[in-house]
Amino acid sequence: MSLVFPRPNTNAVHGKKDKRLMAEVNASPLKHFVTAKKKINGIFEQLGAYIKESASFLEDTHKNEELDPVTTEEQVQEVRGYLAKVAGIGEVLARRHMKVVFFGRTSNGKSSVINAMLCDKVLPSGIGHTTNCFLRVEGTDGNEAFLLTEGSEERKSIKTVNQLAHALHQDEDLDAGSLVCVMWPKAKCALLRDDLVLVDSPGIDVTTELDSWIDKFCLDADVFVLVANSESTLMQTEKSFFHKVNERLSSPNIFILNNRWDASASEPEYMEEVRRQHMDRCTNFLVDELGVVDRAQASDRIFFVSAKEVLQARVQKAQGMPEAGGALAEGFQARMFEFQNFERRFEECISQSAVKTKFEQHTVRAKQISEALRRIMDSVYISAQEQRVYCLETKEDRQDRLEFIDKQLDLLTMDCKAKIKKITEEVERQVSNAMAEEIRKLHVLVDDFHMDFHPSPVVLKVYKNELHRHIEEGLGKNMSERCSTSITSALQSTQTDMIEGLKPLLPSPVREQVDKLVPRQCFSLSYDLACDKLCSDFQEDISFHFSLGWTMLVNRFLGPKNTRRALMGYNDQVPRPMALTPVSTSMPPFPQSAMTQEELMVSMVTGLASLTSRTSMGVLVVGGVIWKAVGWRLIALSVGLYGLLYVYERLTWTTKAKERAFKRQFVDYASEKLQLIVSYTGSNCSHQVQQELAGVFAQLCQQVDVTRQNLEDEITDMNSKIELLDSLQSKAKLLRNKAGWLDSELNMFTQQYLHHSK
Repeated sequence: MSLVFPRPNTNAVHGKKDKRLMAEVNASPLKHFVTAKKKINGIFEQLGAYIKESASFLEDTHKNEELDPVTTEEQVQEVRGYLAKVAGIGEVLARRHMKVVFFGRTSNGKSSVINAMLCDKVLPSGIGHTTNCFLRVEGTDGNEAFLLTEGSEERKSIKTVNQLAHALHQDEDLDAGSLVCVMWPKAKCALLRDDLVLVDSPGIDVTTELDSWIDKFCLDADVFVLVANSESTLMQTEKSFFHKVNERLSSPNIFILNNRWDASASEPEYMEEVRRQHMDRCTNFLVDELGVVDRAQASDRIFFVSAKEVLQARVQKAQGMPEAGGALAEGFQARMFEFQNFERRFEECISQSAVKTKFEQHTVRAKQISEALRRIMDSVYISAQEQRVYCLETKEDRQDRLEFIDKQLDLLTMDCKAKIKKITEEVERQVSNAMAEEIRKLHVLVDDFHMDFHPSPVVLKVYKNELHRHIEEGLGKNMSERCSTSITSALQSTQTDMIEGLKPLLPSPVREQVDKLVPRQCFSLSYDLACDKLCSDFQEDISFHFSLGWTMLVNRFLGPKNTRRALMGYNDQVPRPMALTPVSTSMPPFPQSAMTQEELMVSMVTGLASLTSRTSMGVLVVGGVIWKAVGWRLIALSVGLYGLLYVYERLTWTTKAKERAFKRQFVDYASEKLQLIVSYTGSNCSHQVQQELAGVFAQLCQQVDVTRQNLEDEITDMNSKIELLDSLQSKAKLLRNKAGWLDSELNMFTQQYLHHSK
């Protein structure tokens, strides 16, 4: 097989050749590593993006104060750590490549083998010690080749192999353990396009620092190629080196190239014997001494080639000349095929080995990370689900509680209204009865009033004001003693019933403080009688009136009202207006001339008074009649007694008597007036009780309203939390599914590349 790659800018004349070569290259086993690397890099890019998304999600969820914790700080830190690790692995994978290291004694043709594989004279080669340090050949995307020495970023330009050899020998700082990178354009060498790095080494017989070589250049190598000289047998130096390699690495991939096999063409009769001897020795070395392969696989690791011939043929072919042209020894085609077979086995081995060694550990790590993230998302999902269930139960409980409060509040409102109505009616009845009783005992209260009395208008005015105040206070005190205790007790009992009835509607902390939230002050009824205004038109009569005088007699028989009418000349024919509508259709109207007994007596007395006042003749006539009837002595005695009684009453009409008359008149007048406001006072007191109870009930209802509002707020909060948890669950489920998808991608990668490599 030929691995010659055309330059990218070839013209259309070489189009068919380019397609054939590209198809040939695409069939190269090295593409297995390239595609695997591309695949694993893509997976790690997706994994990095997924971890970043997961970290952002967990951080936002952890910082969300509206939710109870569904994530922990440890989980957030764990995912952040994964983000840094995956980023580091991604950078490592981007730099990963297949690495093959060539070892052998000096002048065994290590550089020639590399040049033959690269189809160009890249490294200096020839007789003697041409490679004085480690040379690492890898591709560069540029068009110019250059050198990079260890510890320096300076690019040293090279165009030919001679310049490279000159540059290496001119650098006095380079020793056998130094590394020089030869950056060769990928456009000039197809093999370098597939992430393959070839490392040439000084002869292992020129130094004793083999351990440091292994530590520095061999631990990350995928394939080792031992370039032996077919004109001699394997030397102990070569075996010792690979024994050390085998101790440091587990089952290293080792190929043995018996170079310079073209020398066997001069002695064809011994060729097969020599080949068998070399094969046996090399097989024993790989199988028995190193134990890296079994005998069935050993034939695929040992080859007999002539690197110089292959290089010459490929250079000629690249220049448009025939491969077999020039001075080539007999049997070239067989040796050419052997070299191509080595390249094929080498490419298969290194691609499979590199995929395993470079990607397997990272694939396992990626699976662990994806599995850990899946567990975290499962945990978040379950926590969110549990919290969502709690929120739903809490919401349902609050809704049931709110419905219960509304129903109970309606029932309690009706019950409290009935109780308030009942107690207000009872208060009105008690106050009315108590006031009526106090009015009947008003004379006692007035008699208890003591103040200097004088009939002068100024003193009387002051006396009246103080009497009004005394009655106001006395009546209020007496009614309070009669009613306040029972009313207050009933009021407090009703308030207690209200509070106890509404307590179950309040939350537990508020129930214990309801007495503080609803202040029950000491209630007292206010009996506002306003005696000064009620009796403001009272007109006392404290002038002297003889008890047997005409006016007093008439007053005693007819009463004060009818006396005034009689003395003023009451008209016998009292006009009576006709009713506009009959009182009753079943009873006939009274006659217009009908008079009551009282009116008839008033009329008679009035007539008599009129008669005696018209003329003195009437007095004489009456006196004469009496004189004749009883005699003059009896008349004189009567007149004397009448006069003595008048004098006695006149002399006893003192200020005290006037005060007693004043109080008696005032009691009569005030009793009549107070009777008018009995119903009003009862209603006023019942209204005060109603206002007190309504105020207490309103305060309790206000607390219930606060409780209802709190429940409604909780329900709103629960709805918001449920929506948030639904979104969080969906996101956690999506991220969990992404973790599962990444895990399946890694499983597919493992199945396709890692298991296949085994």
